Amino acid sequence: GPTHAGAFDIAFLACLPNFVVMGAADEAELVHMVATAAALDDRPSAFRYPRGEGAGVEMPERGVPLEIGRGRIVQEGRGAAILSFGARLGECLKAAESLGARGIRPTVADARFAKPLDRDLILGLVAGHEALITIEEGSVGGFGSHVAQLLAEAGVFDRGLKFRSMVLPDSFIQQDSPARMYEVAAMNAAQIEARVLDLMGLAQVGARRA
Repeated sequence: GPTHAGAFDIAFLACLPNFVVMGAADEAELVHMVATAAALDDRPSAFRYPRGEGAGVEMPERGVPLEIGRGRIVQEGRGAAILSFGARLGECLKAAESLGARGIRPTVADARFAKPLDRDLILGLVAGHEALITIEEGSVGGFGSHVAQLLAEAGVFDRGLKFRSMVLPDSFIQQDSPARMYEVAAMNAAQIEARVLDLMGLAQVGARRA
């Protein structure tokens, strides 16, 4: 039902000391996260995955434990960076492709971990971009909130970074297909693209950026 959509676990798990929280971008990443959780024996861990079908990516023969707290750059760009935690990565890449037609080529990164955060990755993104957007399939208080705390402590906002966090709405979404629920939550490629354009001051449909 509407109260069982997996919206709150990032927030209530990532606040626990020494807890490892992972979010799989696709089924291949999930294989590696299962292996990571199995290899961890000194602290609790959890990994997230959405209901529904996979992304259709090539599957590894076996899972390989990931380095704890390390994300990855999926697509290099400039100007804006999109940092995804979880299965919205595919939609982020679609948004980046559409933005490319406008002359905007954002960097797209997969955080992999909400806790511990990849501090080097995040600070590297903000050092090389004027804007950062995080996206997660979770409520406020989760991944984006932890990223904002890191940036605040590092003094990044003092230097004028443009930052937005895309999270699930503060309401219970009625049970439906995953596609329909993502649409209601405004978390598809079109909404991600619109958020980037708005953050970059290019919300007009005809805007072009070299």
